[in-house]
Amino acid sequence: MSNNRSGVFIGGLMLGATIGALTGLLAAPRAGRETRKLLKKSANAIPELAEDLSTSVQIQADRLSNSALRNWDETLDRLREAIAAGVDASQRETQVLKRQKPVEDSDSLPQQLERS
Repeated sequence: MSNNRSGVFIGGLMLGATIGALTGLLAAPRAGRETRKLLKKSANAIPELAEDLSTSVQIQADRLSNSALRNWDETLDRLREAIAAGVDASQRETQVLKRQKPVEDSDSLPQQLERS
């Protein structure tokens, strides 16, 4: 989860830096021609910045996906172990019950009631 947050933070930082740079260029006390040149350079850098941001987001998504798969596999392993333990316990309990009532099982219900 923290990897996802750091990716979002980095993306926000890059976007904020771009917006700040553009705002600074527009508010700077330069001649119109100089400002337009700087804006053109900044505009030319935007595709590269967007590609870097896209790559960063993709890396973070891959990390999150791998982490989710790893957690899912661990959960399935624990579930399999719990089911196996439950089956073993059930079989042991069945064997214990069979050992305790071998004579009573052979008697019919009326005979069992007469004993009571």
